[in-house]
Amino acid sequence: MRCPACGDPESKVVDSRPSEDDTAIRRRRECLNCGRRFTTYERLGDNPLIVVKTDGSSEAYDRQKLMRGLLTACAKRPIAPEQIASLIDATETELRNASCSEIKSKELGDLVLAKLGSLDEVAYVRFASVYKDFQNVEEFAVALEELH
Repeated sequence: MRCPACGDPESKVVDSRPSEDDTAIRRRRECLNCGRRFTTYERLGDNPLIVVKTDGSSEAYDRQKLMRGLLTACAKRPIAPEQIASLIDATETELRNASCSEIKSKELGDLVLAKLGSLDEVAYVRFASVYKDFQNVEEFAVALEELH
């Protein structure tokens, strides 16, 4: 692992523990060159999940892409980044437990929306508006009804 400060590849592990949800190992490292400390996460490597988009094309599942979408939906809301990471972890765990190698983007979005609805209603509507590509106010109203 390269040091994010100086780029040196040599570091030592100072502390190692499971993440809060036991889906990763959190390692605290110290660069042997500059002495700066940084955190890395080690996750189980498995077969990549393929997301089949609505137009029929497919792409590899990208955790960071989902994280960006959720961060945008949760902007200026009382939601900690750890809660978003936990939501993504729970979604990934559900997909791993289902042993699926492909998922339609609609199914993935529905999984995320189900979890996001219990976390924050405003973030739910924001995420749904992009994910479901609302074209008018009536579609917003339907999404609001789905919350209750």
